[in-house]
Amino acid sequence: MILTLLPDEIISFQNEIWAFYREHKRDFAWRGISDPYTVLVSEMMLQQTQTLRVVPKFEEWMAAFPTAQALADAPLSEVLSHWVGLGYNRRAVFLQKACKAVCDDFGGVFPRSVEELQSLSGIGPYTAGAVSTFAFNQPNVFIETNIRSVFIHTFFSDTALTDTGKKIDDTEIAPLVEQTLDRTNPREWYYALMDYGADLKKKVTNPSRKSRQYTRQSRFEGSLRQARGAILRCLAKNPSATLNQISLYEKIDIARLERAADKLVAENLIAVSGGGYRIAD
Repeated sequence: MILTLLPDEIISFQNEIWAFYREHKRDFAWRGISDPYTVLVSEMMLQQTQTLRVVPKFEEWMAAFPTAQALADAPLSEVLSHWVGLGYNRRAVFLQKACKAVCDDFGGVFPRSVEELQSLSGIGPYTAGAVSTFAFNQPNVFIETNIRSVFIHTFFSDTALTDTGKKIDDTEIAPLVEQTLDRTNPREWYYALMDYGADLKKKVTNPSRKSRQYTRQSRFEGSLRQARGAILRCLAKNPSATLNQISLYEKIDIARLERAADKLVAENLIAVSGGGYRIAD
């Protein structure tokens, strides 16, 4: 069922979000910047990574690769060396591929539309909408975890959810995002929504847990993700290394490293080098 809000409800909601934002606005290095490359870097880094972990890595990255062209021209080993610590290293590869496409296919100029942005490597509906809005102030509709929390908490009653066990789908939230969108200043409006949602999670049980899109991140210790990160971390610092060397240094069992290495080779992130491995060219 799609909710239709009355004009007074929309105004009341917008006033509450703006009032909070005026008092509790967060300040990040990537905010208020209209350069689409900078916005894309921040959005890719923020996927599945806590904001406080992103802040220092973002500054390091922008110092190393200040433009899309600089990133497009960099060797993969250098790219991964600056991504180490953020996890989900394929994001770095997608980011570089997207920048290569912008430089090669779009004359170095980032497209403004969601449709064209989604044609770039690794950019899905959310990232495309976010880049279009934050870089070009376009009034797109998109949803991420903090935005989702705001709308579930505000417009879907706890009682109804408890009684039915119903999970709220993003298809029910998106029309509300569109109805309440401040089209005169969508960039700042989304900043406000995200800040409100981040604060909300400190005060109540995470509303996003009632979402059909909610997934709990798997345990990192002992995981294949941990082994993947260990391999790439070592190879970013050394021209090559064997799994035995990585195992001794990282204290991770060989069997798990072998499974991780096979996947990384299949993804063209690393390559076999003599008796060991290296970052792929």
